[in-house]
Amino acid sequence: MKIRNTVLAVLSVFALVSVAAGSAHAAAQRSSAKKAPVAKVATKKVSVAKASPAKAGKLAKSRSNGRLAAVKGHHHAAAIVMSRALPAVTAEVDHDGNPLLHSAAFMIADQATGNVILEKNSDAVLPIASITKLMTAMVVLDARLGLGDLITIAHEDVDTLRGSSSHVPVGTELSREDMLRLALMSSENRASAALARTYPGGTHAFITAMNRKAASLGLRDTRFSDSTGLNSANVSSARDLVKMVSAASRYPLIREFSTTANYVVYLNGRPRQFNNTNALVSSPDWQIGVSKTGFINESGKCLVMQAWLLNKPMIIVLLDSFGRFTRVADAQRVKRWLESAAAQQKLAAQVRGPAT
Repeated sequence: MKIRNTVLAVLSVFALVSVAAGSAHAAAQRSSAKKAPVAKVATKKVSVAKASPAKAGKLAKSRSNGRLAAVKGHHHAAAIVMSRALPAVTAEVDHDGNPLLHSAAFMIADQATGNVILEKNSDAVLPIASITKLMTAMVVLDARLGLGDLITIAHEDVDTLRGSSSHVPVGTELSREDMLRLALMSSENRASAALARTYPGGTHAFITAMNRKAASLGLRDTRFSDSTGLNSANVSSARDLVKMVSAASRYPLIREFSTTANYVVYLNGRPRQFNNTNALVSSPDWQIGVSKTGFINESGKCLVMQAWLLNKPMIIVLLDSFGRFTRVADAQRVKRWLESAAAQQKLAAQVRGPAT
């Protein structure tokens, strides 16, 4: 175990820390773009657009237990970081009081200060699946393309690598804004592929722009080969992804679209609702600013979020979870641990009484 003394300060401060207001040009794109017809539905964070449906293509079933050791990259020894001053606060902690997380690699960091709260295998370079779509969204918005421009799903957008399914048939016409929303919210692969294909210069230029953006953000372990994450050559580390999620949180549309709980589009006059792949965005117990899930066999279940915990913006990166609910359960364990530790620390301070 490696210990850092910064955590005590993180858990003892309850002041609200503001995060960057967002990308000015992204907001400008939204206001100037010609949008497809949109109307609100009477449910929490539900939007409606006239076009066609989408939901993330469901991929495969099982994976190798030894994937983490087999993936190429620098696999540093696990190191869980926290202060010894914090007590064991839940039933799911180890003998040092660290929460027992079941993701193979993770990092939890205070976005405002950069302090790392917890980490394990944070430098291991692993496939990231649909976490890729956060970079796809940043590249689309950086290009200042018309969000109201109509894009048609083509045969080239169909997944031939893994044969994943889609509710967006070839020939579906949607605005670029709707494509972006479906890619971020329901992890729609065809929407992501279409966004890259319709980029100036085509898909190849788009992938080049993704890797250039990663380099500009200082993501040394991150490489992209497609815009969807279906390609296992899209890799990163938990440490890099903390930076990538933090960068994505500066885009108002990424914050909005990635945390939309439901979205309705019309196909041949019939409404179809699509749901967020992260059920936590609908939970009243969570205040989530950015969210993205990912899964292919090589990556396992992945989840990244910017969430407000203890009135502070925290980045949570959970990679290579083996079970269906492990990534969500790990996020819940982190939340309970932080809140319980802070509560016990506050109680201890009250017991001690004021300084004299």
